[in-house]
Amino acid sequence: MNTLMLAIRNLLRNRRRSLTTVLTMVVGLTAILLFGGYRSNIMYGSLTGFVQYTGHLQIQRSGYFLDGSDNPSAYGIRDYRQVIQALRDDAELRPMLRVVTPTLQLGGIAGNFAAGISRSVMAVGIVPEERNAMLRWNQYGVKSYALPMPLEGQSIDAVVVGQGVARKLKLCSLLQDSHCRDQRKEEAKAVPKQSANESTNESTGNSLPDDISALSALEKDSQPVVTENRIEMLAATSGGAPNVASLQAIKANNMGIKALDDIYMAMHLQQAQRLIYGKREPEVTALMVQLELTQQIPQARARIAALLKEKFPDQTLDVLDFEALNPTYGQTNQFMDSMFSFIAMLIGVIVLFTIGNTMSTAVVERTAEIGTLRAIGLRRSGIRRLFLCEALVLGVIGAILGALCALAVAYLINHSGWTWTPPGYSYAYLILVRVGQDLPLLIGSMLSMIIVTTLSAWWPANRAAQFEIVDALRHV
Repeated sequence: MNTLMLAIRNLLRNRRRSLTTVLTMVVGLTAILLFGGYRSNIMYGSLTGFVQYTGHLQIQRSGYFLDGSDNPSAYGIRDYRQVIQALRDDAELRPMLRVVTPTLQLGGIAGNFAAGISRSVMAVGIVPEERNAMLRWNQYGVKSYALPMPLEGQSIDAVVVGQGVARKLKLCSLLQDSHCRDQRKEEAKAVPKQSANESTNESTGNSLPDDISALSALEKDSQPVVTENRIEMLAATSGGAPNVASLQAIKANNMGIKALDDIYMAMHLQQAQRLIYGKREPEVTALMVQLELTQQIPQARARIAALLKEKFPDQTLDVLDFEALNPTYGQTNQFMDSMFSFIAMLIGVIVLFTIGNTMSTAVVERTAEIGTLRAIGLRRSGIRRLFLCEALVLGVIGAILGALCALAVAYLINHSGWTWTPPGYSYAYLILVRVGQDLPLLIGSMLSMIIVTTLSAWWPANRAAQFEIVDALRHV
């Protein structure tokens, strides 16, 4: 206690130098926490987004992830309802499971029969109620941009398309885009009237081939009502024959990534299975498993793999986690981790030299004091402990003030409404930092700052402890 009081007195004796040192630590720790909070928001935000759309785990046929995304009929999971029921009935898995839902991914050609326009799409068949339940998962309390799937409660022929698909197929009423409407009117005035068997060649899409137009016409004739947003979906069945379905586009969603926005289509799982399998026994390309907690992935993955091997040995099924399914998650985290480590190391070096210089200057100025303390019986270890205690006090004060400053700045940033558009994305995201919400970052950064401050004073403190009493008293 005497050492602590003496250290505080010495720091107060030279307030200007102590204040400058503390300000250096405050600025450094604030910068570390703000960038670390920004990194945490990106990491947890991307994790939440991937888990909402793909689940923590997916069960797929072996080889589908690498080679089967465009060939669902060759990589379908048979008896998928029995697989789902087996997972839900397992006593070990049941407390961890939140949602288990099937999905079927297929490719095809979507066409607007009225405009004579078509384009390739990547469709996904889903169970809307279960998918919406997945979208509500938010373990880390981040800002979620997931919108409920509007297919819930809609007819079997309802589909949701990306805004890029709607724009290319001229579904202007879904876009509420005046330019889209005006363009159609101008084209109607500029292009001469064509025969009924001739299709328009649009600059934003491909004209429908004759055979596809014939299939679309047959499908269209079977529909009692044809609206402006009625489109046709052509896909290859499991037997290789073409199959077409007349669909009603009910909404155009902005998918965020333009490349996905231009090909995205979501439909009911039954409709997708009808296109691919017809009257055959339907299959799916994946079973998405969403857990209550992300930390349960290793345990759940091991149990699911054992259960599949035990009860479904006739099917070669893989269990993939969301990091394997979304490589960009790991790549983004590696980039942010490297940037955070570089900034933390740079600031740590600055603090190291600042505290070292402060302590070295204090040792030179207090040589006579050191000699006096040694003369009245204070040992070398006591001198060393005194200077380390001063550095520790500086570190604690700097860490506390730095954390408070970072929390205040983070609050201002989170309520500023600042946005930015990531590369390749179609809409802006809020700039947010998680400082108070990420306790490991907050506590770890504060402790690291205190440790760096204490270590930086070691060499000056050790040098002060080595002074000889006679030589030190000569400076009186």
